[in-house]
Amino acid sequence: MQSRSADPEWRDPVCGMLVESDTFQCEYQNIPFHFCSEQCRRRFCDNPHLYVGLPGHPAPKQEGVEVIKRRRIRLSQPLPDDDVDALVDYLQEMMGIKRVRVERDIVEVSYDLLQVTAEQIEERIARFGAHLGEGWSERLRRAWIHFEEENNLASLEVSTSWGHGEHKH
Repeated sequence: MQSRSADPEWRDPVCGMLVESDTFQCEYQNIPFHFCSEQCRRRFCDNPHLYVGLPGHPAPKQEGVEVIKRRRIRLSQPLPDDDVDALVDYLQEMMGIKRVRVERDIVEVSYDLLQVTAEQIEERIARFGAHLGEGWSERLRRAWIHFEEENNLASLEVSTSWGHGEHKH
């Protein structure tokens, strides 16, 4: 946490950006945290110990850890050519997105799991107006990916419940 001055500045613990506004904030263990976006605030609130360590045990983000994932998300139908570049740009506005490629009905995304999840990416695709594949196998595959990501994140958290403030490995 930075000291408060006439023009307060905080560092977003998720993406590292300097933040001058308290538009996106939350309190954790009686400490206020400020974020550049709702996306970063949500990531922090979901798993604070990925970003805030314990005395003598820095969090994965504080150690510079990135968890790069590459996912292929199937759409219910191919996007019109006019929408492909717009969707790529729209997804690349998200924190943690490394690369986006759209080919026919497949959106391939590389991203840092400490900044964004597949579920958030899927929500963004839906807000764009594209529809995700709706077959039972696609829904099951997405549910499995969400479960896998939750487990990946849980294994990285700094916690006292697995010893003395060590990473759970």
